[in-house]
Amino acid sequence: MDLHALADFNLVARHGGFGRAARESGRPKATLSRRVAELEAALSLRLLERGARAVKLTEEGRALHERTGTLLTEIDEAAAAIASGGGQPRGRLRISAPLLFSQTAMGRLAADFALRHPAVRLTVTTEDRSVDMVEEGYDLVIRVNPPPDASLIGRVLLRDRLVVVAPPGLARPRKGSTTAVPAVVRGAGTAQQGNAWEMTAPAKAKGKPAAPQTLATDPVLSLASLIMVRDAVRRGVGVARLPISLVGHDIAAGTLVHWGDVPGPAIELWALYPSRRLLSARVSAFLEHLKQAFPKGAPEELAAYVGG
Repeated sequence: MDLHALADFNLVARHGGFGRAARESGRPKATLSRRVAELEAALSLRLLERGARAVKLTEEGRALHERTGTLLTEIDEAAAAIASGGGQPRGRLRISAPLLFSQTAMGRLAADFALRHPAVRLTVTTEDRSVDMVEEGYDLVIRVNPPPDASLIGRVLLRDRLVVVAPPGLARPRKGSTTAVPAVVRGAGTAQQGNAWEMTAPAKAKGKPAAPQTLATDPVLSLASLIMVRDAVRRGVGVARLPISLVGHDIAAGTLVHWGDVPGPAIELWALYPSRRLLSARVSAFLEHLKQAFPKGAPEELAAYVGG
């Protein structure tokens, strides 16, 4: 098999077309098309379905891309590392991160990483959806409570928890009260979050269990992001359920009041990468960068980072 033709095929597959691959690589489009056709002829397989505006991988093409794309990247990285006399991180690093983490912390993290590793070309995209790392060309993804996936290896980056917060001027109902308080919610309001919120009030004495309470709410404002929800609560609209990392500074400053904790599983932020892919120097460097920023993975560390 011609490795140069295989590399050209993976270039086209990664960028989803000959035109985009040519623009990214600076290679002539006609050359890429010819080399892929030669590879198809050598294998007696059709690897790409060519349309008027785009190309699509066949089943055989997808299998070949998944099995050889990362191997060729690792060969290039190994050669570059040997040529440069060490394992200095270099090359392209594509990361997908969730919206809230991107808005609050990723800009600073990315900037500090770029200053520390100038030979790495870092690209960060923001999305909460699940992504196919191999198909979409990501080296690392950051996700909140991701489902189990045998094809991925990961580590917990941060832990967080939800709390109920309110503006200082809003009176807190007594325990057992059915009086509804105005609430700010993310998304579709009552259909998504309900009118009754469970929360656990802080224990009155050390060692005693926290007392449960049901809070009746009237969702008066629905917003698309948690940052918008926090800003609305700051303005005095009503109560909200928010990550402690997002409102820790407000609670400490007295601009928001901590009414209680939301029971349920911990919120975990994971950094994930493909299990069958050798860990590149640039991915290792970014994981170490995250560890240095959040050594304990505690909510307070993220709150301090966001406020710093």
